[in-house]
Amino acid sequence: MGDKQSEPPPPVKRYRREEKSSESEEDIDNYEPYVPVRERKKQQLMKLGRLGQVAAEVSAETKSSSDNDPDDDTSQEEWGRRYNVSLLDQHSELKRLAEARALSAAERQAREEQHILESVAQSKALMGVAELAKGIQYEEPIKTSWKPPRCILELPPERHDRVRDQLRILVEGEDVPPPIRTFQHMKFPKGILRGLEEKGIKKPTPIQVQGIPAVLMGRDMIGIAFTGSGKTLVFTLPLLLVCLEQEIKMPFIRNEGPYGLIICPSRELAKQTHEIIQHFVKHLKMTGMPEIRSCLAIGGVAVSECMEVVQRGVHVMVATPGRLMDMLDKKMVRLNVCRYLCMDEADRMIDMGFEEDVRTIFSYFTGQRQTLLFSATMPRKIQNFARSALVKPVTVNVGRAGAASLNVRQELEPVKAEARTVHLLQCLQKTPPPVLVFAERKQDVDAIHEYLLLKGLDFANIQHVINYDMPEDIENYVHRIGRTGRAGGEGVATTLLGRAAESSVLKDLAHLLREAGQKVPSFLLDMIGEPDVPAPDGQGCSYCGGLGHRITECPKLEAVQNKQASNIGRRDYLANTAADY
Repeated sequence: MGDKQSEPPPPVKRYRREEKSSESEEDIDNYEPYVPVRERKKQQLMKLGRLGQVAAEVSAETKSSSDNDPDDDTSQEEWGRRYNVSLLDQHSELKRLAEARALSAAERQAREEQHILESVAQSKALMGVAELAKGIQYEEPIKTSWKPPRCILELPPERHDRVRDQLRILVEGEDVPPPIRTFQHMKFPKGILRGLEEKGIKKPTPIQVQGIPAVLMGRDMIGIAFTGSGKTLVFTLPLLLVCLEQEIKMPFIRNEGPYGLIICPSRELAKQTHEIIQHFVKHLKMTGMPEIRSCLAIGGVAVSECMEVVQRGVHVMVATPGRLMDMLDKKMVRLNVCRYLCMDEADRMIDMGFEEDVRTIFSYFTGQRQTLLFSATMPRKIQNFARSALVKPVTVNVGRAGAASLNVRQELEPVKAEARTVHLLQCLQKTPPPVLVFAERKQDVDAIHEYLLLKGLDFANIQHVINYDMPEDIENYVHRIGRTGRAGGEGVATTLLGRAAESSVLKDLAHLLREAGQKVPSFLLDMIGEPDVPAPDGQGCSYCGGLGHRITECPKLEAVQNKQASNIGRRDYLANTAADY
């Protein structure tokens, strides 16, 4: 109020002009109001029908007037009445202005999300310590002797694009190798073809059609496809072919190897991968090929079993990060001749805290290696992070990263926590055995152990997966239900859904069901408080890949930031305490 009282009086000229006009009635009667040039220009533009330009000018005028006078409630919509514009034209122009405002809001949100993603991006490259210290950077991929057959090379690029479109294969990268639709054209030896035939595999899956030629040509690769799509063969079959070539040229001697290293985040996955390798090794040997030796380095398996193979000269090692780190640290294994590295379910390995272990493992390599990263769920933040360790990588994406397999029928059932075990017995009647049951907590596994016998993550013809509870994040849900419906077969996934599940995960689940073309149960919609309306394409979290929220509401990002903040406070406290002593 004090500021308003101290304002200077209006200019004298303005005051005198207003006073003079009020005293002379004759002048008022004869006065013709002056129309400013700007006003006349607006009227002229109106006559010419240039509504958009007028609206823009009025919008600017309204904004400037509102900035100068906060009490002025003149709005953009008044320009129609002020300039005698028809209602139809007003409606069209106001609709255009509303769309422009919405677009600008979307652009602002996109910029804000990009800023958040950049601020939380990994600052360290996923490279070995020695390579970072010495500034070593490889410019070209590893060269191999394999080339696509001439009949494939002579086909036009349009044919390759057409095949990718038909199989929903998305590729990124320079000089992407052509897709190949038969194993025979991939030039696999008779032993591998017989091994495929015994498993009932007649033709490559989409990830194999594009991925195997890329790996055979020595390219670094990021492979993304739903669980059960055949990713394991993409990195095991080319590795066996390369090891066979090495063994024929110069047999492995005692304590030499491994030439290829496959790292898995869990013992079960490593064991499954090793069994697949052993299957094809057996068939290669049956056709008169040299023996390809492989070993399994995981917790729960005696180190002596692995070392027995290593001492004879090992071609392939399948390992979990912890056991491998221990063996490297004790110099039981060396990676001096290793030229092939594959990380299966790479995003989970990084999220599980193995990032530093992986970087340390990289430092044991003494030369360039072909690096392959595979997973069913790989958010963009991890793809960008992983590319730092790759040389001119090819990214092969079959379907959306993190999408559920369309061969799995997802069923959700509302169950109270205390009734889950009883309800589980009813679910077991849906399909014949074997059935795989997942639970988040060990005590839940112990509680239902008398009913079920868990034999691992993969069975020959598993038809049914039961989630005793909803996983803590949607990525684990996708990995779990992907254990059925494999190799083109049909599967069922039943989830016992209670009120304890996180709201953000339930929203992701609803969007996952819509994406798979399945109906979202009404009780799930009630739990998340949303109508059954699909989200527009392109929405979702750019940090974790979830479909039910944006990065601004990401619970994973919030948890990471809270953990970092608490660690900072704890470090400061510990530093001050140490200083006191």
